[in-house]
Amino acid sequence: MEEGFIESSMQFIEQSGWLAPFFFVMLHVFRQVFFIPVLVICLLGGYLFGTLYGAIYSVIGLTAVSVVFYGLIFIFPSMREKLSKVKQRILKTRQLTIPQMMIMRLMPFVHFHIVSLYLIEKTKDIKTYSKYSFFVSIPPAIVYTALGDMIHELPLVGTLLLAILLAILFLFFRKKRTNIRWNDFFAVKKT
Repeated sequence: MEEGFIESSMQFIEQSGWLAPFFFVMLHVFRQVFFIPVLVICLLGGYLFGTLYGAIYSVIGLTAVSVVFYGLIFIFPSMREKLSKVKQRILKTRQLTIPQMMIMRLMPFVHFHIVSLYLIEKTKDIKTYSKYSFFVSIPPAIVYTALGDMIHELPLVGTLLLAILLAILFLFFRKKRTNIRWNDFFAVKKT
C-alpha cells in the first residue's frame, strides 16, 4: 500500500502545477498517518524539485510536522506518555545538544518524533520549539534530498561509511561534563 500511495502522490504532485510545493509540504505533514519514513519523502522531493527547492520544501514540511506534533502531544497525553517511555529507553537521561539532534534526525532508524518530544521538553514555548525544530530539520532535508538522485548508485560500503561517520559526529558533539559523587570528592579517611 505504501508504494502505491507514494506513486499516486508523486503523480498528483507532478500534475498540480504551481501548487505542487504546497501539496508536497502537505505530504510531509500527512506522511506519518501512512507510516512513511521522512527519508522517502525527502528523496521524493529531490526527484520532483531538485536538490535546492526539494530541500527548501522539505525543511518547511518537516517544521510543519513538528508544529502539528507540538499541538497533538498536548491534546493526546497518552501519546506523550508512550513516546516518553520510548524516548527514555533510547536517550536515557542524556542531555543532547542541537548538533546532536541534527545528527539524530539524519539517522533513519531514529523515530522523528522522539527528537521532537525531546525538543518540547527542552524548550519553554512554541516559538523556541519551532525555531529549534527548523534548525534540526535542515540536515535531513538537505542530505536526503541531495541523495535522492544518487542513492540508487551508492554501494553498501558507502552506506556503511556514512553510518559510521554519523555515529562519530554524534559522539563528537555531545555535552562534555564530569559527574563526581559527593563521597568521592570529600573522601573520608578511615582510621
